[in-house]
Amino acid sequence: MRIMGLDLGSKTVGVAISDPLLVTAQGIEIIRRKDENKLRQTLARIEVLIAEYEIEKIVLGLPKNMNNTMGERAELSLEFKEKLERRTGLPVVMWDERLTTAAADRAMIEAGIRRENRRDHVDKIAACFILQGYLDYLTAQSEQEK
Repeated sequence: MRIMGLDLGSKTVGVAISDPLLVTAQGIEIIRRKDENKLRQTLARIEVLIAEYEIEKIVLGLPKNMNNTMGERAELSLEFKEKLERRTGLPVVMWDERLTTAAADRAMIEAGIRRENRRDHVDKIAACFILQGYLDYLTAQSEQEK
């Protein structure tokens, strides 16, 4: 079993997948789109990746405001969740993504990636942070049950 992590942006979707043991998240690609409202090609590419990696669940970042309220971006993510579930038939878990982009940026700075190159990777790394947070949560849940 593998899980896919997604970071939905206005023009990109960062994609990460778990290893088969559900321990680590790896970024695999950034899906770029010309128009925020055009999702058909994005959904088609996600379907190809689901088949290729034998994905059984999707974790989608939920961009809540810092005060825990839901803004316009969060509403768009919830709409995207519904489209994903209808199109793929897979369960989609919403995961709080506050500060994941900032954490991804920090990680790239620490790795010495130049500013002009960071935007090429930030969404994929943010998707890794989202998915890794969920995988760590699953590990903690299974430890509590023991």
